Amino acid sequence: MAGVVADPKNHLMASGHTACAGCGQAIASRIVVNAAGKNTIISNATGCLEVFTTKAPQTAWRVAWIHSLFENAAAVASGIEGALRYLGKLDNINVIAQGGDGGTADIGMGSLSGMLERGHDVLYVCYDNEAYMNTGIQRSGLTPLDCNTTTSPVGKRSYGNPRPKKPLLEIAVAHNISYAATASVAWPADIEKKVKKALSYKGPKFIQIHVPCPLGWRFDSSLTLEVAKLAVETGLYPLVEYENGTLIGVRKIKPKPVEDYLKLQGRYRHLLKSPEALEEVRKVAQANIERYNLSVG
Repeated sequence: MAGVVADPKNHLMASGHTACAGCGQAIASRIVVNAAGKNTIISNATGCLEVFTTKAPQTAWRVAWIHSLFENAAAVASGIEGALRYLGKLDNINVIAQGGDGGTADIGMGSLSGMLERGHDVLYVCYDNEAYMNTGIQRSGLTPLDCNTTTSPVGKRSYGNPRPKKPLLEIAVAHNISYAATASVAWPADIEKKVKKALSYKGPKFIQIHVPCPLGWRFDSSLTLEVAKLAVETGLYPLVEYENGTLIGVRKIKPKPVEDYLKLQGRYRHLLKSPEALEEVRKVAQANIERYNLSVG
């Protein structure tokens, strides 16, 4: 997918893993590790990515890779970084911590905050598929408003998840880190560019990548990139980047109706029958458009 590795045989996350067809996380994680290069050590939280890439006794990873607990990928990466610093080898090795939205924004929030606050030279990558997909599609802190999950079901008195999506990027930026950005699997070259840029900085850095899940979001597996693109083009998932707390980059859009995005996914089917609920989602998109000045027309 990414230009950094032309020959699939040289991908640093090999084929043959057991991800679902169309898995956005599988696509994005390959781009990330290819962009980082061979001199990389990864700590990986429990979750879909850990499960489908390391079915014992096999592994899809062609770099040093450590499975951490659900909550402590950032802490493990901090220890790795500290050891490399002590040995004088940190300049030659990239350290990446990675996890899903649950292992990052919920269970691993304290660990991530500690890593950022202490100033470790680590890139944290959150693969945001907006629910706990590996354990049954339960709601997470990054599940969008009014989304249907197994723990935020739709009913006569509920449109689904009652809470807004946690502002994870802004939380990371508030730690005064060198680099923070959002990305989408629909733009592989942008992911590659942002990973390389992040790794060029010393100190902690953070990238949140939107990775649609065909199983959990209930769409055809051939539509992963289309769904991901529409999330950005409707204003529901802004692509932005910060350097040292300052907003320095925004992907401009010609905003499309949020219905274009929602109608492709079973998790939002109920909203198409409710003008009131649809209006709430429109407000979320419009707030993003105004906050980041996303619109070009």
